[in-house]
Amino acid sequence: MNKKAIKAWIMYDWANSAYATTVLAAVLPVFYASVAAATLDTDTAASYLAYTHSIGMLCVALLTPLLGTLADLSGRKGDFLRVFAIIGVLATLGFSAIGEGDWILASALLVISTIGFAGGNTFYDAMLPDLVPVERRDMISSKGYAYGYIGGGLLLAVNLLMIQQPGWFGMSSTLAGTRLAFISVSLWWLLFSIPIFRHAPRRPASPDLPGTWTGYAAVGVRRLRQTFRQMRRFPQLIRMLVAFWFFNDGINTIILMATIYGTSIGIGTADLMLALLLTQFIGFPCTLLLGAWAQRWGAKQVLIVSLSVYICIVILGYFMTQAIHFYVLAGLVGVVQGVSQSTARSLFSNLMPAGRTGEYFGFVNITGKFSSIFGPFVFGYVGQITGSTRWGILSLIFFFVAGIAVLLTMKVQKGMQDATLADQEEERNRSFGAPGKSSNVKFT
Repeated sequence: MNKKAIKAWIMYDWANSAYATTVLAAVLPVFYASVAAATLDTDTAASYLAYTHSIGMLCVALLTPLLGTLADLSGRKGDFLRVFAIIGVLATLGFSAIGEGDWILASALLVISTIGFAGGNTFYDAMLPDLVPVERRDMISSKGYAYGYIGGGLLLAVNLLMIQQPGWFGMSSTLAGTRLAFISVSLWWLLFSIPIFRHAPRRPASPDLPGTWTGYAAVGVRRLRQTFRQMRRFPQLIRMLVAFWFFNDGINTIILMATIYGTSIGIGTADLMLALLLTQFIGFPCTLLLGAWAQRWGAKQVLIVSLSVYICIVILGYFMTQAIHFYVLAGLVGVVQGVSQSTARSLFSNLMPAGRTGEYFGFVNITGKFSSIFGPFVFGYVGQITGSTRWGILSLIFFFVAGIAVLLTMKVQKGMQDATLADQEEERNRSFGAPGKSSNVKFT
């Protein structure tokens, strides 16, 4: 393994987690409701924010599969990651210019920053099989999420001080401190992305690499069609994908809507911010510990347990009335959020053809992002028609129950996982190998 490249890969989670914690989870939902959508009532603002997240996910879904295919053909996942990261950085910087009532501008910037963040993660995730052998992926994937918790948590702590004590930073008001927080996130994201920009692994370009962008796109579309047709050869991958559609939608909706949900039921901003900060620092050790358990006991088993905890979180969230309840739920999210996402990523990487991880992670992203449209939409729609966001949060229980049900049908279990992977490797070599070209590729 290239240790320098692996450290750079882990550091990118440290870098972009500042956007996930400060912008998506903590500051932007409150800023959107109190400033950008100040002319709207609270429940309408929450619904509009949910719809905006759905639009952003749709845009990512339409873009990433083709780009993932192109990244595989060119061998330059790092270059595509750089472009998307810079898009996200610039859009995040733009939040600092939003004024009262500018909810349309805020929504537009959120869509663009979502494209940068989620689109970049497509290529980031696809690098994992290029860097790490199969027996180490659970642990390295968990380390990425764990360091993301620390990086995102450290900057969130500083951002909370900017907002609560703006005078310490030369700011005249809480609003000015919030604008400074957005600027700090964009700079943090850019600065700590430099290592992966420099050390991202490169694969040899495809011998069939076209010379024009038109030809490039044509080859990409053709390979995507092959992916749709050949996916049926991998039944365990299909089951994992269907399960992911459900539970990932539920997880993302909780991350995106937790703060504005807390605001809508009367929990103070300071308590919301501190609870989310607690999530980050609980998440660091728990992700490492549960990642080690996944390596020992099996990623599937640990994933199912973590999703069961999410069901409890959703039920308890419906009955939440006090700030202390939000702290408890934030702590529970910190325990399971990182490991649920890291084990899903490692499971996917084990089930994909090694030479086409960008394409397959692109495929996961298009289907995952299309499915991710429904969680925020369901939350917003149920909240709007019932007049209460409590029913919106309770509706998310369906996504976790369905995800667990599908995972239980997967045959990848501790003790037979190596044999299963060996069988899949043989099948992949038959499916994707071409005499004289790629039949000697080793799939992991």
